[in-house]
Amino acid sequence: MIVVLKKGTTKEQAEQLSLKLQDKYSVTVNSWYGELSTVLGLLGDTHKVDIDSVLAWDIVDNVKRVQEPYKKVNRAFHTENTIITLENGLKIGDGSLNIIAGPCSVEGEEQIIEIAKKVKQSGATMLRGGAFKPRTSPYAFQGLHADGIDLLLKAKAETGLPIVTEIMSAEHIDLFENVDIIQVGARNMQNFELLKRLGKLNKPILLKRGLANTIEETLMSAEYIMSEGNEQVILCERGIRTYETYTRNTLDLSAVAIFKKLSHLPVIVDPSHAAGIPWLIEPLSVASLGVGVDGLIIEVHNDPPHALSDGAQSITPEKFDATAKRIFAAKAALDAALK
Repeated sequence: MIVVLKKGTTKEQAEQLSLKLQDKYSVTVNSWYGELSTVLGLLGDTHKVDIDSVLAWDIVDNVKRVQEPYKKVNRAFHTENTIITLENGLKIGDGSLNIIAGPCSVEGEEQIIEIAKKVKQSGATMLRGGAFKPRTSPYAFQGLHADGIDLLLKAKAETGLPIVTEIMSAEHIDLFENVDIIQVGARNMQNFELLKRLGKLNKPILLKRGLANTIEETLMSAEYIMSEGNEQVILCERGIRTYETYTRNTLDLSAVAIFKKLSHLPVIVDPSHAAGIPWLIEPLSVASLGVGVDGLIIEVHNDPPHALSDGAQSITPEKFDATAKRIFAAKAALDAALK
């Protein structure tokens, strides 16, 4: 249930009402203070809440029951877009376009630093790289683990780029202390114990949609993280499994628009995993701009044919440079057209 307060209501008045509602109905009340309105979100058993009684308060403008099972993720509770700010001041969700670029796997110091420098020159704002790699085959390269994170941190020190890397187990959380954004991969989207542990951190979480999960299931996974106190969640559409075999997955751009309507969280698109085909990265990235994406995550490798993982879907730094130029040009043109 949400309680929308009238414009001009003070924070003190809102807090007084929150305490009254908590005491009377034994619910938890979360408050969001926006420029245009203040919203109180009632969590728990709200069936006993008397709407007419709440409306009797002079400061209350409207009361609505929310049917969706996700509350903290729901835009009805939090009408303004969430903007996530990293330690270096970089903002995600403020209307700008961030590109996260780098190899599928961290393979060595020279490799990751060379790629980091080149993607930064081309406009990337964050560096991605897998230290722990979930692979379909147990015989495939599984990543450098802790050493991989150390190499990412060296690349960060060289370039200043914030780093994004995937976590596989809650047992590894301590290793991610200096990672800027922790990625939860598609296979772990419903690893609820991991999500709850990540919800206790004060660190942005990039949550990838599972390849066979619905939009509501994705939002509920985000709710697991936020329900534990961590509201710094970024959703990622990376393609879903359909009957089509030409591409690795099918990029669901409608999901991006729906995520933006139902939720206040930033949304990024992963065209590399969605298509699995290098030449599709550029058109899918440009198409993503039309549905309001906040960022892109693109796989870049300096020697794709010899990459230890996902080389077939990676592009070279030179190709990334050309692709990034076109993406930023399309972003500027779209922003100008929508003014």
